[in-house]
Amino acid sequence: MLTTSSIVRIVLLASACAVSIASAQVTGKAHARAALSDVSWMEGTWVSSTGARIVDERWTPPGGGTMLAVSRTLSGERLVEFEYLRIVERDGSLVFIAQPNGRPPTEFPLTRIDGRHVTFENPEHDFPKVVEYAAKSDGSLEASISGAGGERRMSWTFTRQPGR
Repeated sequence: MLTTSSIVRIVLLASACAVSIASAQVTGKAHARAALSDVSWMEGTWVSSTGARIVDERWTPPGGGTMLAVSRTLSGERLVEFEYLRIVERDGSLVFIAQPNGRPPTEFPLTRIDGRHVTFENPEHDFPKVVEYAAKSDGSLEASISGAGGERRMSWTFTRQPGR
């Protein structure tokens, strides 16, 4: 026979399970398992240029559970955008954190890692919802952002800058 306290425990456990299931349905994807060593190939100074527009990202080596980066976009000699970026280890996975133009941080949990290609997603964010980085066979780095289902995809191909 169930006592009142047993029923309360069952109800609390069922509620906790329902919250976990609802949370998983909101994000739509499970977090992939990974460590910073799995993305250490992003370390370095990377430059992408299209005409007078230059974008550079400078990623630190992994340390203290994080990789830090700063990105800036120049048009000629004028700064038009900047962004603070982080990849942090959390709960056996990675989280990409972006702060464009100094705004409050937005987190994108890792949803996929396949060798030298990583995907971070935040379906609750307006845009972008997906951030991806991929190391290419020619030594370049491709970064892209997109909305749900790949809509409004934008990408940059970066070349590693030696000794910077």
